[in-house]
Amino acid sequence: MSGGGWSARLSELGIELPPVVKPVAAYVPAVQTGNLVYTAGQLPMVAGELPAAGAVGGVVSPEQAKALARICALNALAAVDSLVGVDAVARVVKVVGFVASAPGFHGQPGVVNGASELFGEVFGEAGAHARSAVGVAELPLNAPVEVELIVEVR
Repeated sequence: MSGGGWSARLSELGIELPPVVKPVAAYVPAVQTGNLVYTAGQLPMVAGELPAAGAVGGVVSPEQAKALARICALNALAAVDSLVGVDAVARVVKVVGFVASAPGFHGQPGVVNGASELFGEVFGEAGAHARSAVGVAELPLNAPVEVELIVEVR
């Protein structure tokens, strides 16, 4: 499937995009320049709350963090959808995932797979992307993970 049917694909998968997460500082959720849309870093907010907090490999398990990265990805898609509509997406270009990591935790790629796998489920080949998975000491609001997204649009 090429672009144009992504909202139908989301429905087919039983995925409903959440409301756009309200920014927690001085920025906007997404910006378009040319045929690219960049999202702000998205935390795993659900109904205005973080479902878990703290470092991965410490108080948050890698499995929990992977599920939270999927929520971040959904929040990023919601930001894209609010700006241009999800059906305008031609492909996912780049995903950057930040993982608040306990000392000695080296599983950042597995955590960020929660986002990458979602994009593969939704967009198929058009979801294949370049990616960075970065371990950090802390994230805003003590979130375990944050994901930002760059997509090409038609």
